[in-house]
Amino acid sequence: MVRFGIVGFGLHAVKRLMPGFALSKNCTVTALSRRDLTQAQASAREHKIPLAFDSAADLCRSPEVDAVLVTTPNSFHLKDVLTAVEAGKPVLCEKPLAMNAAEAKEMVEAARRRHVRFGVAHVFRFNESVRKLREHVAARKIGQPIFARSEFSFLADLSHPRKWLYDASVAGAGPIFDIGVHCIDTLRFVLQDEVVRVSATAAADKGSGDVESVAALTLEFSRGTLGTVLVSYRAEYRTPLEIVGDAGALWANDVLNVEHPIEIQLQRGKEVLQRDMASNRLSYALQVDAFADWVQGKAQFPAPGEEGWQNQEILDAALRSIRSGRAEAVPVVAK
Repeated sequence: MVRFGIVGFGLHAVKRLMPGFALSKNCTVTALSRRDLTQAQASAREHKIPLAFDSAADLCRSPEVDAVLVTTPNSFHLKDVLTAVEAGKPVLCEKPLAMNAAEAKEMVEAARRRHVRFGVAHVFRFNESVRKLREHVAARKIGQPIFARSEFSFLADLSHPRKWLYDASVAGAGPIFDIGVHCIDTLRFVLQDEVVRVSATAAADKGSGDVESVAALTLEFSRGTLGTVLVSYRAEYRTPLEIVGDAGALWANDVLNVEHPIEIQLQRGKEVLQRDMASNRLSYALQVDAFADWVQGKAQFPAPGEEGWQNQEILDAALRSIRSGRAEAVPVVAK
């Protein structure tokens, strides 16, 4: 049983992580940290977690913690990951991995030097819906993929619990970083291909502060597939995904949702050839169990830190494209 400490215990931990740990088979939570010790102790009591700390460093030094899960705001990821690595603790960090690719590189290289397991929490790689899409594409059910489309929107006004969403110094960017990274990673994972160039455009509004509120990205993959990613803080929750090939198409609505069953349709022309149902209820449990297995040397984790670094290179290229008005090349991270 791998004992996790959660750094930055907040809304995400309450809503998603703790229910995931409750369903997991090979891990438990023994510690948490928040910036305010009184609040940390209150959260620990509420969730029956033995230890509460007011710093990541104290949590990482605890002998009761085998692995660290970093869930702090984006600008804190570098410091918190390096703190865990320095303590010799395996660390799983939320997405986006960093504020920029240079930070992501620093994390990966630090973990390599210390021989510490380091992963990124791209939880949708554990969605049954995403894995079924990946299997269909790999089995050539739609032939050669021509284009792929992933969308992610949700309403995030200024009353959103994550107050820092519209502060570029903490968030890095708007929905491009927060949810665009999910779309990018999902397309990379499903297509099993890498993005070589990105074109992007974005718009801000009166409520989005110094970040974008909506954006559109075009991804050029190495094998010729064109991908589009559409993200927004101004539309109701939606996560449709479509992949069109030269011999058919795959479609699923709300494919990244973890709260209800997903139907995946395989189409040829106007005919639906196959319908598959998928449940993503266990995604968060599968993620922490998979990381625990990696820590114990039982299996490779599907999202090592290098994957988060590669996604960050794509995010950085998207921001460069918005500024330059042209397609920007994406460096390839050595796996």
